[in-house]
Amino acid sequence: MEEMITRNISRYFETDDAQLICGNSFEILKRMRKECVDMIFADPPYFLSNDGITCQGGKIVSVNKASWDKLDTNNGASIEEKHKFNRKWIRLCKRVLKPNGSIWISGTLHNIYSIGMSLEQEGFKIINNITWQKTNPPPNLACRCFTHSTETILWAQKNDKKCRHFFNYQVMKEMNGGKQMKDVWVGSLTKLSEKKEGKHPTQKPEYLLERIILSSTEEGQIVLDPFCGSGTTGVVALRYGRQFIGIDNCEEYLQITKRRLEKVINDNEK
Repeated sequence: MEEMITRNISRYFETDDAQLICGNSFEILKRMRKECVDMIFADPPYFLSNDGITCQGGKIVSVNKASWDKLDTNNGASIEEKHKFNRKWIRLCKRVLKPNGSIWISGTLHNIYSIGMSLEQEGFKIINNITWQKTNPPPNLACRCFTHSTETILWAQKNDKKCRHFFNYQVMKEMNGGKQMKDVWVGSLTKLSEKKEGKHPTQKPEYLLERIILSSTEEGQIVLDPFCGSGTTGVVALRYGRQFIGIDNCEEYLQITKRRLEKVINDNEK
């Protein structure tokens, strides 16, 4: 994949089918070749880290993830700045996405409405609004609202009549027992078995990425994750014969991704 990104970007990890890049996603995306990837999955900061509490494994824990997930209102950060942040990275993703490619973005109520508006403002057309219903969400400890048990995943393409996104309708129908797959996907939170190489606070389950990648890409195509975290997107992409580019500014998370990708590569070679 040497020609897929500029040669002066150093790789944290590289194989024939995968590249991990440590750095600021904004800067890396600017330096990638225009229209070079077939699909993007992004799980951007939700800005949930507000010093609150939640329940995890039966224990009360802080909701704070890290500085990347915190909107610093004490230093003048605002809703407008959050929206500006979303518009900027989505604009850069549009630049590297092929005309017939598509982008998937996950989020909660804390950020997804800004994401949806940003997509339209930056020249995307939303194809589907997927609701991921979690079968085992943490309870609501405050008992002052309904339990938060869903996330939204927006699927979009460039808003151009010449652009035509790929959808593997038949595979999705087969995965759904011979019936059309609906836009509500039900399943559990990430299994512990998928966290053996290390934990990430917002790690997505592999079955979620399987549907996303298999529905909107073909074998050999390139999948980009600009906030790749612990690498679930890459794990699924390589498992199903796609190529992968992952970007993250945290070396600790990239180390987890590296170990997970190496495991998939070894399994594929058996």
